Amino acid sequence: MSLFGAKRSPALTAPVRPAAVAGAFYPADPGALQTSVNTYLEQATLPPLNGTVRAVIAPHAGYIYSGPVAGYSFRALSLSTHQEHVVFLMGPAHYVPVSGVAVGWYQALSTPLGELPVETELVAQLLEKASVFSERNDAHAPEHCLEVELPFLQSLNSAHLRIVPLLFGQVPPERVVETLTPYLRDDPTSRLVISSDLSHFHAYGHAKRIDMALLDAIVRRDMSTVARGEACGRIPILTLMLIAERLGWQPHLLDYKNSGDTAGDRQRVVGYGAIAYTEA
Repeated sequence: MSLFGAKRSPALTAPVRPAAVAGAFYPADPGALQTSVNTYLEQATLPPLNGTVRAVIAPHAGYIYSGPVAGYSFRALSLSTHQEHVVFLMGPAHYVPVSGVAVGWYQALSTPLGELPVETELVAQLLEKASVFSERNDAHAPEHCLEVELPFLQSLNSAHLRIVPLLFGQVPPERVVETLTPYLRDDPTSRLVISSDLSHFHAYGHAKRIDMALLDAIVRRDMSTVARGEACGRIPILTLMLIAERLGWQPHLLDYKNSGDTAGDRQRVVGYGAIAYTEA
């Protein structure tokens, strides 16, 4: 039975979303891409985490810049090779203005590593359940922030994942939380991945101070400070924080770096953080 009531039949003509930024944000060659992702995952050294990781925050810049931090997020993500998992993949719309949340109506999302299926029944349910969700493939087509997370997910459990792709515009997080929380509460195999970078284009030291204050606010559950922060994905982050508050998930900072630490100069850097949320 649907958690959200009446179903809309998944469209048989829903397209496969082709990769938009392969060869730009990450390698287009499958072998090089797999090697890159495997390296980032293997190099991540996690602190002890008690409980099941239900959600992570991961960066979405080019892999040479943010890949080492993303490796921490996805190494922490708890997936079983024996269970189906629905992953709500949430990030900010960078290219096309969005009112509310743009839902990707696709059969699958493609990368050089293959296709990840979309959970089309749940997508249909979200579109019927709440007006905050709208079908907007035009917003998803050029967007990088969700796509760069896909090869990491494919490297964890590609045969047993289904994605719900969600791009956020200016929307009160509470409107999204009301719809998503029941599903996440009732399905312990479901996961959340929030795609967000931190501050943009400050000098190295100033950026580090800004970013660490924001990451500290996330861990302290200080939503008012996060709402004033510079993270491009702050609305999806706030959505996660509210869900975590309702469901008793605990945040853990895993890693922080900025582009001055990885592959850029230190005059104008972008910040990247990895956070995991555990359920006891």
